Amino acid sequence: MSVDRLVIRRPDDWHLHLRQGAMLRAVLPWSARQMGRAIIMPNLRPPVTTPAAAEAYRAEILAALPAGSRFVPLMTCYLTDGTDPDAVAEGYAKGIWTAVKLYPAHATTNSAHGVTDLAKVAPVLERMQAIGMPLLIHGEATDHGIDIFDREAVFLERTAAPLLDRFPRLRVVLEHVTTQEAVAFVRRHGPSGRLGATITAHHLLINRSDLFAGGIRPHLYCLPIAKRERHRLALVDAATSGDPWFFLGTDSAPHPMKDKEAACGCAGCFTAATAIELYATAFDRAGRMDRLEAFASLNGPRFYGLPPNEDTIALERGDAAVPDLVMPEGGAAGDSVLPFMSGEALPWRMA
Repeated sequence: MSVDRLVIRRPDDWHLHLRQGAMLRAVLPWSARQMGRAIIMPNLRPPVTTPAAAEAYRAEILAALPAGSRFVPLMTCYLTDGTDPDAVAEGYAKGIWTAVKLYPAHATTNSAHGVTDLAKVAPVLERMQAIGMPLLIHGEATDHGIDIFDREAVFLERTAAPLLDRFPRLRVVLEHVTTQEAVAFVRRHGPSGRLGATITAHHLLINRSDLFAGGIRPHLYCLPIAKRERHRLALVDAATSGDPWFFLGTDSAPHPMKDKEAACGCAGCFTAATAIELYATAFDRAGRMDRLEAFASLNGPRFYGLPPNEDTIALERGDAAVPDLVMPEGGAAGDSVLPFMSGEALPWRMA
């Protein structure tokens, strides 16, 4: 489908990192200009593990919003081996938490407090299953003997499949899926209505070879890491399929340049600056712009039992320049964030 202008319901971001302090204030306006709501990741230092911490973080986000913004942060609970099922249920009942986030210990940024054994959090999962609270999963196995490019596929086999069997009514989102195996897994279980998956813009646009194009590209390094081209194509097919169990989640993750361009660089791509334009680029290349609204604006709310946003945004064909840098207030040169595809022009812009 070839179009030059597209009006869609305002999209939502079902996986977003905002950080805190000056970084939050610098990156939040980029998401707020495009998105109606966002699932906010809880992997701060210290992580968001209590309702009080979630309320305080939400207050910080709301205070940092541009004047007139109607952006709604949806808060999540960081799951640890010692999480109290009663506290989770209380936070959910009070509307403080929308979901619980499971990081396997040491899987990604600020995940040292993550889950070491699903048996240790079984009481929490039982309670979540009973109250209908979604579990959001960073789906990677962390055994050092597993190749980094196989971590997602191994997780699906060893952890995700047994989890769904043991908790047959638990609602689960596999976040930032990156492989053919994950797409097939979601398509197998998605029709039940209890499994969904988010797909990032950067995983739709790059494969693992791009990380080494002309040299090491640290700003393309993310976790889960980009995979082979056949996996990227599988993700594009899934996102543009119209299947309701796939929806938008940027996993936009801002890191200062000094932490990306380092001997041990941080994982994460900052895509929030032009998120919807990046997704539009991927859908346009696939010839499926007519399916962007379902993926970006309808499928996520349906899974979470929320209404779609009532207002709309317009996308127009035409060059959109990706910002060169995003600088937190009071920061030095190394504190700036380099957006994904910085300095390039995208073929779609938000009107």
